[in-house]
This record gives sequence, structure tokens and C-alpha cells, in this order.
Amino acid sequence: MNNYLENLFSRFTELKYLEKELMSAFEMIKAAYEADGTVFVCGNGGSASDGEHIVGELMKSFVRKRTVDMDFRRKLSELYGNDGVFMADNLQCGLRAVSLTSHPALNTAFANDVNPVMVFAQQLYVMGRPGDVLIALSTSGNSANVIRAMQLARAKEIKIIAMTGESGGKCKEFTDCLINVPHHETFRIQEYHLPIYHTLCLMVEEYFYGC
Repeated sequence: MNNYLENLFSRFTELKYLEKELMSAFEMIKAAYEADGTVFVCGNGGSASDGEHIVGELMKSFVRKRTVDMDFRRKLSELYGNDGVFMADNLQCGLRAVSLTSHPALNTAFANDVNPVMVFAQQLYVMGRPGDVLIALSTSGNSANVIRAMQLARAKEIKIIAMTGESGGKCKEFTDCLINVPHHETFRIQEYHLPIYHTLCLMVEEYFYGC
């Protein structure tokens, strides 16, 4: 796992100061999954796309094979014969992750009927459990709907990882782990966020599927 961090820092030496924070984020995510928890992700605009990207790397194979375990493969085969074998061959193990931007009917209904700033918090209130993790992405660190989700997460004892720009904005008041990259311009911040969350996903996959 440290190899992934070393690779990141060899390509982006200016991120070395975040080593402790990245290890802390990894430990939080690992602990959540070891306790059968969920990682939630939220953000706006490009950060919403980054959140979807993170979920995609966690919910299926990233760089390692994640074959279905033998007991479940056997069950599928017993239930469905050749169809079960086909299913087992085409399923991959995953790590439970939810993007809070991915429910347009719910989000637009809640924004229209209640309050748009609370759309992420509403979902987290319903689905989140103590010990889960929220990855909150905000380049400014001041996105109101992201901050409300962070406040809700704290009230529900959900661990919070915030990925922001250099200042951290208001997000730094509510996070357990602040990953504030060294830039203030939105697209530059996002260019740093991608290799960081790729590295975290690689580390988590290595831990759970590396054997």
C-alpha cells in the first residue's frame, strides 16, 4: 500500500505534505468496510463527477481481479445451472459505495418540495450508519449542500473525509480528515483530486483483494 503512496508522491512531489492525511483517510475507509459499512460521496459539478468516479472504482474491480467467492459461485450454480456459472463468471466483488448525486428523482423532488441545500443530508440521514464514511468533495470548501451533509454526518457518527482546495474553506470545521490540495483554482484542484482518490482506491483494493 505504501508503494501506491510513493508512486503518487514521485509524480506529484508537492503532495508529500498530505501523507499523514492520506493514511488517515485509508484507515477510515478500511475500518468502515471491515465493519460492513458504506462509503458515501457527494459534490457538485466536476466534484459530482469525481464522486461517481470514486464509486465506480470501489464497486467493481479496479486493477485487481475480484472474483466471486466459491460459496456464492456454488450457490448460483446449484440454483441456475449453466446460467449460474455465467453469472458467477461475470460478477465481481465490490465495496459498498453510494454517490449522493445519483438519485435525480429524489434530489429534484426534495429540492423542489423542501430545500435544495439539504438534498445530500437527507439521503445520509436515511441511509448512513455510525462508522460509515462520507467523502465530501468541494474545491472551495464552502459548498453549502456539502457542508450540511458533513454536519449531518457528524451528528450520526459518520467519519468525514473532505477533499478541498488549499484553504479548506468551511469544510475544515467539520471534517475528521482534511485533504486540502495546494491550489485555489477549481480545475487545478480537481486535477489533484483525481490521482489522490485513485491512490486511496488502489490502497483499499490492495488491502481487501490483494491476496
